[in-house]
Amino acid sequence: MAQFPGMDISWLAGHARSEFHHSADPIDIDHDIDPSVPSSRHRRTLPELCRSVTPPCWLHPLLFNGHLQTCWTVLDKAKVPIFYKRRVFEAEDSAYAGSFAVDFVVDEFDGHDATLPPRTAHFVENDRDGGLDGPDPSCDARPMLVALHGLSGGSHELYLRLVLAPLIGKHGGWEACVVNARGCARSQVTSKVLFNARATWDVRQVVKWLRRRYPNRPLFAVGFSLGANILVNYLGEEGSDCILTAAAVCSNPWNLEISAAGLMRSTFGREVYSRVMAASLKELIYIEIQCPTWGYPTVGAYYRDASSIDSLLAVRIPLFAINARDDPLAANEALPIDEFRQNPYTVLCTTSAGGHLAWFESGGGRWFVKPMTAFLDEMANLAEWRRVKRVAAAAAAAAAADVERNHGSRPSAKAEVAHFDPMRRKMCIDDGSGAVRASSFWDAIQVY
Repeated sequence: MAQFPGMDISWLAGHARSEFHHSADPIDIDHDIDPSVPSSRHRRTLPELCRSVTPPCWLHPLLFNGHLQTCWTVLDKAKVPIFYKRRVFEAEDSAYAGSFAVDFVVDEFDGHDATLPPRTAHFVENDRDGGLDGPDPSCDARPMLVALHGLSGGSHELYLRLVLAPLIGKHGGWEACVVNARGCARSQVTSKVLFNARATWDVRQVVKWLRRRYPNRPLFAVGFSLGANILVNYLGEEGSDCILTAAAVCSNPWNLEISAAGLMRSTFGREVYSRVMAASLKELIYIEIQCPTWGYPTVGAYYRDASSIDSLLAVRIPLFAINARDDPLAANEALPIDEFRQNPYTVLCTTSAGGHLAWFESGGGRWFVKPMTAFLDEMANLAEWRRVKRVAAAAAAAAAADVERNHGSRPSAKAEVAHFDPMRRKMCIDDGSGAVRASSFWDAIQVY
């Protein structure tokens, strides 16, 4: 494209600048150019891998700002026929009593259950669709993807199906499931325990179930918008014990308080986005019911405790995040740039344009699908994913050695060594005995 001296006008043609934010000392991942040739293996850093799978971002020139891009998502009627079989789980932990629905991607089938979203039917006993009752699931080593949708969404959401479509089927070779938030995607609410931005308990149960059911499958996860926030909170809570191989998140609001304040600063945000979200999921659920249910005295307290910005520091698996700087729902000011620079396991790609879960291209596709699916494919099929686990162990050993060098010996549990614990969360569960426990289940998480 023609350039004027000292002026970049490529944005007129829809070009969005991409930037990568990461640690100066990131983790390494072994990579096979040709898996059949042992000598083709070489090592590269996580940021190098993320850059290699991220194409230039060229968006529709008429959708030239975040509002237009985001609003166009309502009008996008692309046909992406993903079929699901639904399995209803009962919460294993009594603190989170109730049921939740998980939709497993299956081959196309005839018929439709009018009580469920399109192309979805209930799983029934002896139904072999969906890989739930295969002849020998322990021998199945196909990569498995766990997806988390955005606010008031579900497995039917188009942005989610666009990511699943290239991965599943005969050519993709993936299996996938979507964890529907309680009460979403026409799932029944069976207890007062709903979901919020800290609701990691259901995805944790599903991941453990998948590991038991398919011990040879490498497990991955993707999250969108509020689901991205939940996923990063889950990754932080699991830390080095996380059994996922890698994860990708898109349009995460990160700091909920800042993003909410940014949304309400503009007339467009107050009059359009807030009204739409309130109509989709009665906002009173969060303000008048959810906060007291979980012990939050104010909405601000909930926002601060549920934000995933601190959880990012505790992530110990490869995480690739994508955000648009003009996202009207996930504010640019909320992007945890410094936190990404501190954590060697994480990479953030920001684009100068793209909106919220949008990134519409001139041809009708959505740009974010390309880097997300390419990253997952790379980690599952080309990268030596077990290498990641060894890197995690080596990093932990190195950190312990640093402590020993700096303090002469490893400090005891009572030693007064100043440190920041990103997972020292405030929400806890009272079991009625007078004792409280952290909601993340892990003893390492301290409770006030």
